[in-house]
Amino acid sequence: MNIYNFWKDVLNQNKNQIKKYFKEDAYIRWHNTNEHFTVDEFIIANCEYPNKWEGKVERLEQIDNLIITVTSVYTIDKKLSFYVTSFIKIEDEKIVSIDEYWGENGNPPKWRVDKNIGSKIKCI
Repeated sequence: MNIYNFWKDVLNQNKNQIKKYFKEDAYIRWHNTNEHFTVDEFIIANCEYPNKWEGKVERLEQIDNLIITVTSVYTIDKKLSFYVTSFIKIEDEKIVSIDEYWGENGNPPKWRVDKNIGSKIKCI
């Protein structure tokens, strides 16, 4: 399974293609919001979101049948920006489960800025 193509279809909200990556009884969990989705529910949540997405897989690791991705995801208007860490379990070249952790991108909190600690990882 090509995980980059999967992410491309997810980001493009291509509901006709997304389902082909999954086993019928697969599930998806978004831990930050305590949600568990079937594949059909995941497609609705992803494809009916009232904005368009862009993004890039920035890191990929594989351990046996587990693919771990860190993906930069943002709305086309750049008003929302996230990193999502995904643990994607594969069987027979199909996804059987995804556990995702979303983090909203932003500036460091004022108390750390005031202490003048830390430095930028990269210039955006």
